[in-house]
Amino acid sequence: MANKSIATQSNPQVIEAYTPVKSLLISQPKPEDKSPYFELEEKWGLKIDWRSFIVVESVSEKEFRKNRVNLSDYTCVILSSKGAVDNFFRLAEETRTRISQEVRYFCLTETIANYLQKFILYRKRKVFIGKRNAEDLAHYFNKYKNEKFLLPCSNLGSTEIVSYLDKLNINHSALVMYKTVSADLSDLSDVFYDVLAFFSPQGIESLFENFPDFKQDMTRIAVFGNATCKAAEERGLFVNIKAPTPEAPSMTKALENYIIISSTKK
Repeated sequence: MANKSIATQSNPQVIEAYTPVKSLLISQPKPEDKSPYFELEEKWGLKIDWRSFIVVESVSEKEFRKNRVNLSDYTCVILSSKGAVDNFFRLAEETRTRISQEVRYFCLTETIANYLQKFILYRKRKVFIGKRNAEDLAHYFNKYKNEKFLLPCSNLGSTEIVSYLDKLNINHSALVMYKTVSADLSDLSDVFYDVLAFFSPQGIESLFENFPDFKQDMTRIAVFGNATCKAAEERGLFVNIKAPTPEAPSMTKALENYIIISSTKK
């Protein structure tokens, strides 16, 4: 296989067939703890590199004050990510806003709720936990629907959550507290990987912002989620590996399924 760089590949023919995989670039930060990717790497003798294609930047206090809102006016806060938690409490501190102990927190996942404990005395606060989506918290939203809800979000917004809150007639404000932007990937311009794995539409956009002339050629594209798949296809990429599916509920399973089949091809 020709060792063409990530930035300068030609595109005579997108590879649809299964071909061997030796190197992967995962467009996320490297996990600190145990990960199924490490097992995949060792089992199949792969070279797996990690690189976040997007970075989170904080909205400054000055910029946030343009909203002309007081965080203490909100009695309910919806937290959809660790970034939302970080920046809500950061801006509360920077704007010298006292957050009442009576504030209720609606966390989309248990992971977010556990992270929240870094900032509050958990036993003294009211915390409601979903499994994954806003719909999981419907009972609690309806119970407190007469109160004011705050949704800290990024510049990309939280369309699905906002739409659901509108459907329930919840009094809410979605305030941008942090920004998701493309990372600088210029150091990858002379590097080739058999597989590029993406987990969000923003990762796809970052690829083309950094390398406007990128052509897929021999590179296999792996995506997680329908929105990511759509973003890749809209950019003219052929998606070789998809997750989640009934056969591959995780990205690692989808990758391994592909590797197993490709290793038998000649």
